[in-house]
Amino acid sequence: MPRENRRGFTLIELLVVIVIIGILATIAIPKFMSTKTKALVGVMKSDLRNLVGAEETFFTDSLKYVIYDTTQLKFRPSSGVAIPTIVFGVGYWTATITHTMIPGFSCGISINTTNPLTASAGNGEPVCK
Repeated sequence: MPRENRRGFTLIELLVVIVIIGILATIAIPKFMSTKTKALVGVMKSDLRNLVGAEETFFTDSLKYVIYDTTQLKFRPSSGVAIPTIVFGVGYWTATITHTMIPGFSCGISINTTNPLTASAGNGEPVCK
């Protein structure tokens, strides 16, 4: 009796496809995680630049920087970004921030002084480590 012509995939073919998908996933997932981290760092840098704009606008209006209270600036950090830690001096200030999704990582910026994270950073340049 002749065998009937069956249509469909064999078990071996299905296993090969699953293995190939697994290999592709192990390549793609780390690349995706690094892209996500870059995006979160971009958010922190953007928040620092916005803080500089808010501080300098406030300074122009009142001839003083806001000390510790960012609500006077109408500055609100992005989702997941902590309230900035701001250190003031006469004619200068620095700020550092962190993100809840990147533990042990922070970004800093300085105006008229040395950056709190990297001494080689320029004035008003956000730097992350």
